[in-house]
Amino acid sequence: MALTDAQVGNGLALESSMTSRMSTHRYGRIIPAFVVAVALACQAVAQTKIVAPKNRYSVSDDVKLGREASDEVRKEMPLLNDQRVEDWVEDLGADLVRAIPAEFQHPEFRYTFDVINQKEINAFALPGGPMYLNRGMIEAAKTEGEVAGVMAHEISHVALRHGTAQATKGQGAAIAGTAGQIIGAIIGGGIGQVLSAGSQIGAGLKLMQYSREFESQADILGAQILARAGYDPREMSNMFKTIEREGGGGGPEWMSSHPNPGNRYNAIQAEAQKLRIQGNANTGQFQSIQARLGDMSPALTAEQIAKGRKTGNGTGTVRTGNRTVRVDPPSSSYRVRNPTDFLRVSVPSNWDEQDARDGVTYAPEGAYFRGDNGGTAFTHGVQIGVTQG
Repeated sequence: MALTDAQVGNGLALESSMTSRMSTHRYGRIIPAFVVAVALACQAVAQTKIVAPKNRYSVSDDVKLGREASDEVRKEMPLLNDQRVEDWVEDLGADLVRAIPAEFQHPEFRYTFDVINQKEINAFALPGGPMYLNRGMIEAAKTEGEVAGVMAHEISHVALRHGTAQATKGQGAAIAGTAGQIIGAIIGGGIGQVLSAGSQIGAGLKLMQYSREFESQADILGAQILARAGYDPREMSNMFKTIEREGGGGGPEWMSSHPNPGNRYNAIQAEAQKLRIQGNANTGQFQSIQARLGDMSPALTAEQIAKGRKTGNGTGTVRTGNRTVRVDPPSSSYRVRNPTDFLRVSVPSNWDEQDARDGVTYAPEGAYFRGDNGGTAFTHGVQIGVTQG
């Protein structure tokens, strides 16, 4: 059917009107989205720029020193060695490590996370990645985000290489090369006092402490890591308030090696306003972890640990009669052993087969011993006996 000019005109007018409405509707959606994108871009740019300090040491120096110091910590301090708690801390730490900005990622670093069975509120990280949290830190926190806040702060010290940077800043000559000097510098007062009771770790206790500048850097970068990992950065400042409140009259142990740079709470709160929390990383396990810790025997105090080192009890040494023997903690790596032709077992790699009369015993050196009356005992290990069915 042929259309009249008027009908054609009306059709064009209708099409033009529809097109106009569709265009307005489409751009009405696009413009707000564009504004949001620009706002987010500005927000990302607005976050504080962190520059790693001057460092005359190589990344491999960080790794070596941190590994040596970590070996000493594992020998001297009572690790919690609870698999569920360790898994939770490892998962938490892994999320935070993935959130470290690319410019501060060091492929050579190996971040590990362990819990020390100590009551005092403390946490420390060593060059190259090993981190240790006191059980008291986890028990004092009110949320998982507060624990993550302390961990993010410590991870920032590692990522920015503050340990060796402080050595660069404080010394014209090279570090003497002892793990004790580095660990004394990183850990500072509280744990150093424990370890200095006959331990070479305490030798370099006062070599260096983090400067206020480095503490400020770790606060800011830690807040940025928290937001990237899916935690509210304000949780870090909340935890610092908890630490100050729980520290008692003598001051919290953590603060002895992490001096307050001044206005710490306000600075973190201000940085948090510039950041966008990316997702929600909360594992939902915090309350059950705290309940699990609460069901355990009380954590050791620093005084008890120091006393145990002197008497040879409780921190990696055992007394057998008049002898004191060092016993290393179980290795985190395993190896398969074959006590019989039909049985295979996985034991820590530093557990060896002992000369046992009844069955087969795998235990670390010094953990298995024979008494004067011919009896045998071991502090920890595994004993396997086989009988004819």
